[in-house]
Amino acid sequence: MRISRRRGKAALVGLAALVVAASTGLTAAASPRQADPLQDQVDAVHATGVVGVSAEVTGPGTHDSARAGTSVAGTGLPMPRDGRFRIGSATKTFTAVVVLQLVGEGRLSLDDTVERWLPGVVQGNGNDGRAVTVRDLLQHTSGIHEVVPDIPSLTGADGYRAERFRSYTPEEVVGLAMRYPPGFTPGEDWSYSNTNYTLAAMIVEEVTGHSWEREVGDRIIRPLGLRDTSTPGTFPLIPGPHARSYTGFGTDTGTDTDVTVLNASMAVGAGALISTAHDLNRFYTALFSGDLLAPAQLAAMTDTVDAPGLGARYGLGIGEIPLSCGGSYYGHPGELLGYRTWAGATPDGSRSAVVYVTSDGGEDTQEAMSALVDQALCGTPGDG
Repeated sequence: MRISRRRGKAALVGLAALVVAASTGLTAAASPRQADPLQDQVDAVHATGVVGVSAEVTGPGTHDSARAGTSVAGTGLPMPRDGRFRIGSATKTFTAVVVLQLVGEGRLSLDDTVERWLPGVVQGNGNDGRAVTVRDLLQHTSGIHEVVPDIPSLTGADGYRAERFRSYTPEEVVGLAMRYPPGFTPGEDWSYSNTNYTLAAMIVEEVTGHSWEREVGDRIIRPLGLRDTSTPGTFPLIPGPHARSYTGFGTDTGTDTDVTVLNASMAVGAGALISTAHDLNRFYTALFSGDLLAPAQLAAMTDTVDAPGLGARYGLGIGEIPLSCGGSYYGHPGELLGYRTWAGATPDGSRSAVVYVTSDGGEDTQEAMSALVDQALCGTPGDG
């Protein structure tokens, strides 16, 4: 789930060189374009058909960013520098960090059942909170139904227009999921379900006496100085500079809907956060540098299982993805109505990368985004 970087001075120098060359008849001797691997990869993502792209990568002694496309479809308005966007399922890593911090404080165990903390919430149609653990929720091994198809504002243009301002409580979201039987016996298979993280957010509130939003703010956003990251609650607008988002809701009509405005309360714990590429890089760097979790809890987070169909292994709120240069990195994709992001960091936190787009794109968009992160973490774009 993008215009080039700070080049004002370089542009003026380049213009002056062209003027001098033209006056002497030596335009053919103008300097060739300097290689810019990150910009080239951002351009490659843009070429897959998305409206806008933005990326930022960090590494030892490096900090690079690039943009391409426009912030509003059909205009020449550039993508905002360090614009804010809905990070979708990358939110899950934040939620997992909060839960694991509570585990480290001895206030919660990964082996606690959902029933212990949320009596009677997971029940009916074969669902049994006594058989589902906190670890199952964070690792998507609970078997609990994925609720997104039951949210009209996320599944079609008509539903979006009718319900984009509707507020959901976590209890309502979980109640929708309980209308369906579990997909498998808890702990015996893997299946991605946003409902798991709605339940995790409810457990955070039960354990702490504070909302999920407050705990994320107190434990992650403020300590790390993530000034452009927010938990919007029911507020439907994105504060600060941002590009608009577009989706075709999976249709082939060729007509996308502007879906920037959204009450994302249905995604509490699972996909509600708003952030920037810069803030996400700070978060992932801090996480894997050991600033947010004690070694035991970070080890639990990165203890992964097979995730069929994902193309990666999955830990607790984080995926383990192979690197083309050898080894692997940890990260999480995200998608919420047109905003799609891919974020990750090396296991030691020395390199991190975030790229996001503002529309669905084509079938190769995700591949191009993944390739950008892969090359950044392997040390290619922006080095030197």
